[in-house]
Amino acid sequence: MATITELRPRALVRASGGPRYTVALAVDALGTGLLRPFLLLYGVTVLRLSSPVTGIAMTVGIVTGLACMPAVGRWLDRGARSSVVAASMLVRVLGVALLLAAPAGHVWLFATAALFLGVGNQAWPAAHAALVATVAHGRERDAALAAGRALRNAGLGVGALLAAACLAGGTTALRSMAAVTGIAYLVAAALARSVRLHARSAVAAVEDRAVGPTPRMRALLAANVVYAFCLNVPEIALPLVLVTQLHVSAQWSAAVFVANTVLVVTLQVPVTVLLSRFSRRTVLALAGVVLAASYLGFLAVSSPVHGWSAPAVAIVSVLCTLGEIVYAGSATALVTALAPAPVLGRALARLQLSTGFGLAVSPAVLTALASRGPAALWGPLAAATLLSAGAVVAEKDRRPRAESEYGENL
Repeated sequence: MATITELRPRALVRASGGPRYTVALAVDALGTGLLRPFLLLYGVTVLRLSSPVTGIAMTVGIVTGLACMPAVGRWLDRGARSSVVAASMLVRVLGVALLLAAPAGHVWLFATAALFLGVGNQAWPAAHAALVATVAHGRERDAALAAGRALRNAGLGVGALLAAACLAGGTTALRSMAAVTGIAYLVAAALARSVRLHARSAVAAVEDRAVGPTPRMRALLAANVVYAFCLNVPEIALPLVLVTQLHVSAQWSAAVFVANTVLVVTLQVPVTVLLSRFSRRTVLALAGVVLAASYLGFLAVSSPVHGWSAPAVAIVSVLCTLGEIVYAGSATALVTALAPAPVLGRALARLQLSTGFGLAVSPAVLTALASRGPAALWGPLAAATLLSAGAVVAEKDRRPRAESEYGENL
């Protein structure tokens, strides 16, 4: 097996599930980028729903998607791989179809569409990670997971840019984007299903029983909730700081978001490869330190007393993005290495539950803290992230399964 530093693009594609699966990921991400950032706008503009009703429907969809994760984990532990990925895409096809069929003012059809889209969006990360873990092992698997994230961010970015360019077309353009998204999901599902990947029978034959997370996994999942806040900092916290506290143009927020996307796409794999010489647990703790340092940096430059605050925030945001990259390259990799093969699906489902919960509560928490000033926002966020990093380091792996069987450094 090639080491992580010897991987070439062709080997990386093979470790990620093969060419067809890679194309499926790209098409799925492109379709998601076309619709997901503008789903709220679709409900308000096309279906003429109120903003609060549309937001509540979308939140219910996200929460329901998280509630489905235990079932997804059990399905994965029965050996399913490509079929679960394809199902996560097909359920979103149904969601898009309901969007297109919903008449103006019909809130229940929109809520049901948001539910199916939420289920698919929440199920996909765990299903994808389980598929990659079946194809690749060790540090090669880590690189493949990082490459998948970079590819997905690239597709989301391109899709969002295309959608933004089409918004001038009004409701007709939004309906067209939804239709193209549905077609993209359908094509991606067909490509993913054609891979026909199934885990070995020893995994599939495991008894279907409730398997709870070990104490060290519980600590990791709790820390992950706080870590996940960093994913919403460029979209929520920084726009609030720049526009409402520093009183600068919203273009600064857009520039920070674009820079974040570009850095993730270009640096996710190289940074993961560079840090592969260290244990995954150490790298995940390092991510917390980097993120906490960036939060303290935001606190230091959030005063509007001089004209350099906005550029300073943009510069510090690069450090925050680096922390996000290190976190994303190590969290899933560590859980995948820690989890016994028979319960890998459930472990990944729990990781997605903790990530999804962090993403679900972070908008409310970030906006509430930001309203009280920079110190109330960045101080607690830095402290909580440092505590989470300490919890990751403190929880040692007492069962060296991965080290003894695969020679992995956790």
